Amino acid sequence: MQRIRRFAPLVALVAAVLVVAGCTATASGSADPTETAAAPAGGSTVTAGAVTSAQTSTDPNGAATGSSASVPESGTSTGSSPAPSTSSSPKPVPPVATVSSDPKVGSTGISPVEPITVSVAKGTIEDIALTNAGGYQVKGTLAADKKSWKTAEVLGFGKTYTLSGTAVGTDGKNVDISGKYTVVDPKSQVRTTISPGDGAVVGVAMPVMIIFGVEPQDRTLIEKNVKITTTPEVDGAWAWIQHDGGDWGLDYRPKGYWPAGTKVHVEANVYGLEFAAGSYGKTDLTSDFTIGRNQVVKADVNSHTMVVQRDGKTVATYPASYGQGNGNPDLTTRSGIHVVNDKFAEKRMSNPKYHYVNLLERWAVRISNNGEFIHANPQSAASQGNTNVTHGCVNLSLENAKAYYDTALIGDPVEVTGTDIQLGPSDGDIFDYAIPWSEWVTLSGLN
Repeated sequence: MQRIRRFAPLVALVAAVLVVAGCTATASGSADPTETAAAPAGGSTVTAGAVTSAQTSTDPNGAATGSSASVPESGTSTGSSPAPSTSSSPKPVPPVATVSSDPKVGSTGISPVEPITVSVAKGTIEDIALTNAGGYQVKGTLAADKKSWKTAEVLGFGKTYTLSGTAVGTDGKNVDISGKYTVVDPKSQVRTTISPGDGAVVGVAMPVMIIFGVEPQDRTLIEKNVKITTTPEVDGAWAWIQHDGGDWGLDYRPKGYWPAGTKVHVEANVYGLEFAAGSYGKTDLTSDFTIGRNQVVKADVNSHTMVVQRDGKTVATYPASYGQGNGNPDLTTRSGIHVVNDKFAEKRMSNPKYHYVNLLERWAVRISNNGEFIHANPQSAASQGNTNVTHGCVNLSLENAKAYYDTALIGDPVEVTGTDIQLGPSDGDIFDYAIPWSEWVTLSGLN
């Protein structure tokens, strides 16, 4: 019994140390197996080796504080486990150059005449190409600073074009230039004509007439794409005119008559321009022609003569008979500046209202589209020079009609005076000089 008591103080000392350390240990034969240490609500559960224990500390009053400690396998307390260290690769820096275009890449239904412009910010264009499906490379212009490129020719209706190339940023990195554009495919392509045509020699009153197959809606757009150059320079103006048959034309005429010998160059760059909804100009056109000698016909119906002047000097005077008038517009020769617009060595004329059909006439020079001609008529020979008996035409003898016919040019002016009915739009195709100059200059689409 004495030996057992000798070890009792040692057991008590071990128990005291365990209490001070805040641990409750279970050992076989030294504690009730059903007793456990209660973990506070805020405590942590840690793993030390293969053993998991909930630990609490006690304040001086014996209350659990809820703090916990992690015990590593070595048995050394560290307070908390450090996060494992990791290393990550830096994110790549994107190129600084950006590419844009007008119209935007991927656009469809674009105009074939509006240029495509490609621009680069924070960089320059290294190489660039715009090609169609057949491999044709569209001409373009690269800016001096290489920051932009623009197409330098028109594109094809309904075609798709592929953009390719490379830009280099200020950081030295490459950026691809790529994309597609599709040009509008029109519902209709409208044909346009220019008169006079290439190589023509015409009279001093001949207007330039650009005729359109449809009425252009944006007349300003059309007019901005039409150009005329004359040598010498001439004071003239464009005007929109509805011609015989309803066709619309953009006409140009001088303030007076053309100077003899004037060289005229006309450009109508109307390909790809939208005339009306879904209708586009089919082709560009040009014409180069010359103004001939100055010949003017003076036709005073009350004089019963027709006078031909060149450069202001009379070169021929022919006895003539004009429209009988008598208050009937159908039988009156219109007063005003007519323009010769056609010539026929033989012409069949009809006017069922006045009882003639397919009557063959000779040396017929048409001066308006309302049926007015200067022509030979042997049947009125006795009245020529003294009485007006015609249905509106100017009648001459066969000999005089032939002499005049041989000298006449398309575009010559025929100045008729002496009647109370004026030439106007209802009288046919070329009535440009029937419009006063003060009114003519207001008919431009640019006004």
